[in-house]
Amino acid sequence: MTVGVRVIAVEEGRVLLVRHGYETGWHLPGGGVDRGETAADAAAREIMEEAGVEVLGTPRLIGLCFNETFGGRDHVAVYVVSRLRRGPEPRTGYEIVERGWFPIDALPEGATPGTLRRLAEFRDGAAVSDRW
Repeated sequence: MTVGVRVIAVEEGRVLLVRHGYETGWHLPGGGVDRGETAADAAAREIMEEAGVEVLGTPRLIGLCFNETFGGRDHVAVYVVSRLRRGPEPRTGYEIVERGWFPIDALPEGATPGTLRRLAEFRDGAAVSDRW
């Protein structure tokens, strides 16, 4: 089994999304959990690496999804962060080619289906699906 994280970072009604150089579409920031690292620590590390955003406090786990597209053994922990501090944005490159803060009700064209589902669940106060 592999475990990854995705982070719903919320600031003043806007959510952070990123575009990767190796995959199409807008995604929630996130990535894999490293050996010896908690999923919450991975969420905080990934959002700092991808967007220069420091998490203040502990990310709040809202769901765990099975993502069958990655070898049939990948699970994604979904966190929400609302206490944060923006720092200097890291340089764009192959991993992150663009990042942006978008109103949750006006997401950019090209947001991935999984991203749209997780944000709709969050916005509507619904339980997170067990499938990505």
